[in-house]
Parts: sequence; structure tokens; C-alpha cells
Amino acid sequence: MSNIQNPQVMTSADREVAFDKVANVIDLYKDKEGSLIQVLHLAQMIYGYLPLELQEFIAEKMDISLAEVSGVVSFYSFFSTIPRGEHTIRVCMGTACYVRGGKKVVESLQERLGIDLGETTEDGKFTLEIARCIGACGLAPAMMVDDTVYKQVNVNKIDRILQAYYRKEEETK
Repeated sequence: MSNIQNPQVMTSADREVAFDKVANVIDLYKDKEGSLIQVLHLAQMIYGYLPLELQEFIAEKMDISLAEVSGVVSFYSFFSTIPRGEHTIRVCMGTACYVRGGKKVVESLQERLGIDLGETTEDGKFTLEIARCIGACGLAPAMMVDDTVYKQVNVNKIDRILQAYYRKEEETK
């Protein structure tokens, strides 16, 4: 999860702080062979996603080509070049989950959230993705919100799961 609450409304001061944090990460890793993925992972945790300007910054600071940075970002599905939600929902679409209703879970989430796969809700709360397998086949269909696995999900459980994340936000205000 990003240290920036909602990267879609990041101020220039937030951006500067985030870039400074990324620069510190680069200083820790730049002389270590094969550290680009770790730097990108941490940069995404700090900034929320990896826009082109941040990729350019990383390439320059690590003294590597933008093509190398962009190649890694585009190859690994974990990295995102567009703003992501505060929470990432991943619905398992492995064989067991698919057969037991994973597709209906995805369709229900798309309808309730008003977004398609890979998109983020207007309020910046959720990004919706599918996963090939999350290793919870005995709990199928399963989905994750961030690092929490929800088992035997069906369309009737989805509203309760989503509301829990909205309540958490209200409780911290």
C-alpha cells in the first residue's frame, strides 16, 4: 500500500517528499547488482504507482537506461504505471476458483464498484484485478483485499467485505 493516501490527488509537496524517499531507497540499493526490481517495488510502495516521470528519475539516479527500467515495469504484472486504489482487490481465477464461481464474483465486483478489471474506483479506494492463483484452492472461490484472503466468496458476501473497508476509513477519521 502506498504511503501517499490517494496518488490521484497528490500535491507538489507530497510528490517532492515521495521522490526524496525514492532517492533514499536508490542510494541504499544502486550499487547492488540486480537491485532494480527491489527499487521499483519500494518506489511503488512509496509513490503508489510508477509513472513515466518516476521511471525516468529512477533510471537517471541508478545510471541505467529508461528502456531497462520501463522494460522491467512492463514485464512484471505487479508494477502499475497508473494510479492504484488505496486497496487492491484480487479475485482468484485459478481452476478451482473459476469452477466454483470466481467469474460471478468478478462480475459482481465490477457492477458494485462501477469499474472494469485493472481500473480504480473514482474515490481512489479500490483497484480491481484478477490473479491466476492465490494458493487457496480449498477455500474457493477466494479473493484478496491487500494481504487478507477471503474464502468461499459469493455475491452475497461482497457487500459485507467492501463495507468493512469503508468502516475502517470512517473509524480512523
